[in-house]
Amino acid sequence: MRTVEDIDENQIDDFYKLIGSNVKKKRMLKGLSQLQLSQALGHKSVGLVSQSELYLKKQHFNMKHLYQILECEVNDFFENI
Repeated sequence: MRTVEDIDENQIDDFYKLIGSNVKKKRMLKGLSQLQLSQALGHKSVGLVSQSELYLKKQHFNMKHLYQILECEVNDFFENI
């Protein structure tokens, strides 16, 4: 089992990038725009979704977002991790 000390920042960044990519795939499969998803999460603009899908400015989806997003299994967001 890995410890916190075993994981560097690049691995964490890659982890969030992969989750963002998986969210984008699920969003697109549902035929939702970034704006539609943002509004479903209670936001007025696409900033959160756009930045989280690409992991820009270290912005990422939190567990509440993953639970609310796209009505699919939570493990779907962790594909290939």
